[in-house]
Amino acid sequence: MLHPQARALLDMIDQSGIAPTHTLAPAQARSLYRDRRTFTQPDPEPVGSVDELQAHGPHGPVALRLYRPLGTAPGSTGLPVLVYFHGGGWVIGDLDTHDSLCRQLANQSNCAVMAVDYRMGPEHRFPCAVDDCIAATRWCRDNADSLGLDRQRMAVGGDSAGGNLAAVVALAARDAGDMALRFQLLIYPATDMRRQAPSHTANGQGYLLTSDTIAYFHDHYIADPAADTDWRASPLLHDDLGRLPAALVLTAGYDPLRDEGLMYSQRLTESGSQATHVCFERQIHGFITMGRVIDEANVAVSICATQLARYIGRAAG
Repeated sequence: MLHPQARALLDMIDQSGIAPTHTLAPAQARSLYRDRRTFTQPDPEPVGSVDELQAHGPHGPVALRLYRPLGTAPGSTGLPVLVYFHGGGWVIGDLDTHDSLCRQLANQSNCAVMAVDYRMGPEHRFPCAVDDCIAATRWCRDNADSLGLDRQRMAVGGDSAGGNLAAVVALAARDAGDMALRFQLLIYPATDMRRQAPSHTANGQGYLLTSDTIAYFHDHYIADPAADTDWRASPLLHDDLGRLPAALVLTAGYDPLRDEGLMYSQRLTESGSQATHVCFERQIHGFITMGRVIDEANVAVSICATQLARYIGRAAG
């Protein structure tokens, strides 16, 4: 039941002889990930404006990129904002690898998107990425007025490792009581570093993200195995998932992380938080950025944007 377009992509990758991520040094893996986006991602669409910014974090400056939606008038104020953390296993990915997706989300939701270039392993191991993402979100809140943003209409989101970080930021904000986040967009998030869910075995080989690559990412990010049970690495293991912002948890059927996303959405709901789970049963991990070759990616983006508009858009209550 794998989608034919996903199968065609996997066959193309296999026939091309592209080296698996886990066989590469981090610098090589980052370069390959950045370069291959031109084959699978839609062309970057025009937006209202793009600003390169910088937040201050505990480990130094954090680069940011702010997208305002197309049609936003110069000097507009009060824009809702999604703070977005890119995927890439806490090792690869950057502002450019997710540029097209951030533009799509901004235009389709009519919200601003603040992309965060957080520190990654192995140069900066856990919890540096967490610290950067929390600091960037707070910086966005603190500077909302000067940026023309509405601090009362903020969301966090991300894909894969970025979904993990978004869930952690939402928990940290709730526990600190210092940020009124309204929504969390969790796209095939990693939620349990122990990697015990059945989908890790069922989908561990043959579907782009493999068990070997997951171990590679984990080991470059987590220095001490004991950190696997720290909720800042494994938000599923936090003892309280109540009183959190409404969530959309989007998963893919042929993804090793599928069950982690489902379990997280179920625990959110059981804890009294509002969560919607949508699974694209025929898809693979990473598909949402692949709209050039996978049609369902564009549907997934539209669903995400619609939920953003619902929870933080200008018509929100």
